[in-house]
Amino acid sequence: MLIVTIDSGTTNTRVRIWKGRTVIANACEAVGIRDTVKTGNQDRLIKGIKKALDLALGQIQDGPTLPQIIVASGMITSEVGLCHLPHLTVPVSLKTLARGTISKTLPEISPHPIWFIPGVKNSVADIGLHNYEMMDVMRGEEVETFGLLSQHKVDGPALIILPGSHSKFIHIDEKHQIVSSATTMAGELLDVLTNQTILANSLHHQFANELDIEYLLKGATACQQVGIARSCFSVRILDLFTAASTNQKANFLLGAALYSDLLAIKNSEALALQKNITVIISGKAIMKEALAVLIKQDASFTGEVILINEDPNSPFSGIGAIELMKEKIPNIIQKSVIDHH
Repeated sequence: MLIVTIDSGTTNTRVRIWKGRTVIANACEAVGIRDTVKTGNQDRLIKGIKKALDLALGQIQDGPTLPQIIVASGMITSEVGLCHLPHLTVPVSLKTLARGTISKTLPEISPHPIWFIPGVKNSVADIGLHNYEMMDVMRGEEVETFGLLSQHKVDGPALIILPGSHSKFIHIDEKHQIVSSATTMAGELLDVLTNQTILANSLHHQFANELDIEYLLKGATACQQVGIARSCFSVRILDLFTAASTNQKANFLLGAALYSDLLAIKNSEALALQKNITVIISGKAIMKEALAVLIKQDASFTGEVILINEDPNSPFSGIGAIELMKEKIPNIIQKSVIDHH
């Protein structure tokens, strides 16, 4: 039996087919819930997921005819996705998430039922200007979190950081329950600044490709002292009047953007962290390393900082989905995983 995971976000959908805990085939299509919002219907999203599934199955002999368990996570369960599921309210464990997972058959995609995993939200009542900062939501990162926890020994409480277009800061307790989260747009901000502003010329549309700690820390200090807007413009000053390289200027901008993330970690009411909490960072290498430098330099953090690499052949999102389904339908999934070892 094949285990198929669908990870569908705002702009991209990836389908992976697993043998045990290793990806043996995958395909990606540039479709997501943004297409549903733009067109007002689900046709493009459905066709894109179907195409990715067929491409992935086509990489395996007899793949299309084999029994399949299909699991979907991410924005596909949002109100503009294919199967809207309300967010589960924290605290959320792997078992809680499994209980909230439902199956639905979409014959336009597959004759096999698809299991849809809900997202997670903070516990905040009567949201208004007085308490909005305490609220946060996620769809997809909760599955990544449980995938990471299944592969690495983590003694909670801990803060798991998953940097990306929308960086997630996920607080887990000693029982490995998600108890809160906070989100920033650091990655998206960096992309816009690097490619769609006056800084694009100064940076030659390039992100930092190698860590330069001096420039990274200078960018962070600038953000701390004069704010994100002024520190971003300082990249142009460095371009016009200094001999700073493209990578150094990109590191300065990275430091400025990530210092705003540091402020969120320290001050967000959504997280309410103790200063001695263990910090675990996964994700893109340079973002991971840069955040680690900034956190270790800040006296507000006294806990251990651990960097975790993700195996591209066993991504946390898929591992988490498999672990979740072991809770949901244990006999079938356990046998499937064992049979493929």
